[in-house]
Amino acid sequence: MTVFLVIIVLALLAVTGWQISKIFELSKRPDADTSQVANDKDNKLNGILMLAFVIFIYVISIFCFWEYGRFYLPEAASEHGSEYDTLMFVSIALIMVVQVITQGLLHFFAYKYKGEKTKKALFYADNDKLEFIWTIIPVIVLAGLIIYGLFTWSDIMNVNTEEDPMVVEVYAYQFAWRARYAGEDNTLGKANVRFIEGVNQLGVDESDSYGKDDKIVTELHLPVNKPVLFKFRSQDVLHSAYFPFFRAQMNVVPGMITQFSFTPTITSEEMRQSEYMVDKVKSVNEVRNERNQELAAQGEPTLDSYEFDYFLLCNKICGQAHYNMQMKIVVESEEDFNAWLEEQPTFGSVMADQNKDAGQTEDKGGSEDPASKEEGEDSTNEQSQESEAVAVVENNN
Repeated sequence: MTVFLVIIVLALLAVTGWQISKIFELSKRPDADTSQVANDKDNKLNGILMLAFVIFIYVISIFCFWEYGRFYLPEAASEHGSEYDTLMFVSIALIMVVQVITQGLLHFFAYKYKGEKTKKALFYADNDKLEFIWTIIPVIVLAGLIIYGLFTWSDIMNVNTEEDPMVVEVYAYQFAWRARYAGEDNTLGKANVRFIEGVNQLGVDESDSYGKDDKIVTELHLPVNKPVLFKFRSQDVLHSAYFPFFRAQMNVVPGMITQFSFTPTITSEEMRQSEYMVDKVKSVNEVRNERNQELAAQGEPTLDSYEFDYFLLCNKICGQAHYNMQMKIVVESEEDFNAWLEEQPTFGSVMADQNKDAGQTEDKGGSEDPASKEEGEDSTNEQSQESEAVAVVENNN
């Protein structure tokens, strides 16, 4: 009902405005100029408005750069990140210079050459010299940017094997990530989605000896100042691995392996202590504290205090929970990284434990009486059917 009343009020306001405009038309003097053709007065007014508009554009642009410059990307946390940022700022600077000059000339000429009865427009059929100038300058500038960008792209995509990069696989599925570290051989075992079963959630080939010492985790740890070669796989749909602080992104495509590399240069703790991040954390927590007061008054759970962490995000709209598809990244010293990695179980030990548990279950099942065994099979079948139903629902969602 409220929406209906609002629509009626808006319609009445529109009718009122139309009637008022008719009254103004009737109140004009008989000798008033009602022609639809612009006269000198109209042209002068529009010329002045064009100048005023370009001044407004410049003022609002300066204000936005001054007021919202703090929302630029923070310091890059990877070795190639500074080159990436330089390329971006060079592009922005060129765009702004061209925009200021061309936009200013456009509005100035609109004022300077406004229509007047005493003026006659001068027509140029063509001008080869001008066309050459405004063609060759953009060609040179764009070629320079492209060549510069290719060098930066090459640093990310072409891995220098002489640096002995650490090999990490990033596995995407709706709606989370997993990481697989190569073992002491620094070689990942073969994998295929057809091998996914039980605890083998990444489909690692059990028959491949290179995969025995691989380690699968749900939190990505990286040693600082050490090159890392990332290999990406997807279980289901197209995802995009986005590392904003490391200035890197790569599509994760089902049925193929994509890769890039970078070297992290700032640990998580160092980034937390940076001036930019200290201010950001303080600002976010101030907002959360205000919100917590409202939640507490309503008797609802309050929000936790915000603390910065690196995160791997999905930058493709891959489904309903895309917004929350992320994995925490911890950049730390090599000693801390090695200590953490040492605590993680290998794929071979995980599969051995699963096979051992399966064998014990079979032994116990053989000693049971037929009635209890049949009853257990029925229960297992029911649980299996329930699990399959849940899986179908999740896949459909």
